[in-house]
Amino acid sequence: MRHADHARWEELAAEPEFRDLLRARRRFVVPATLFFIVYYLALPISAGFFAYSMSRPVFGPLTVAYVFALSQFAMAWILLALYLRSARSFDLRAAKLRRRETHELLEPHQ
Repeated sequence: MRHADHARWEELAAEPEFRDLLRARRRFVVPATLFFIVYYLALPISAGFFAYSMSRPVFGPLTVAYVFALSQFAMAWILLALYLRSARSFDLRAAKLRRRETHELLEPHQ
């Protein structure tokens, strides 16, 4: 099987479908990553600056800080599920581009 040369890769990278795929992926990944980082860092920052509020009991010995910490597990799973749902669309679009590119490599323009 032949491999795409650098010029063909540049050509593929400039195609609107490929650029749209990268843009769509970036539109999900960047905000999700920023949300995750902010949510993750909110606990230690809140515990440091708002210790009294974070140590308030919610249910028995369970405090606001513990509830927030446990919510991070749920948040991570929710983000995972959202990414997996979005990744299906990204993978489908990438497969279509790959199929077309492979077809063009195996049967070059005549």
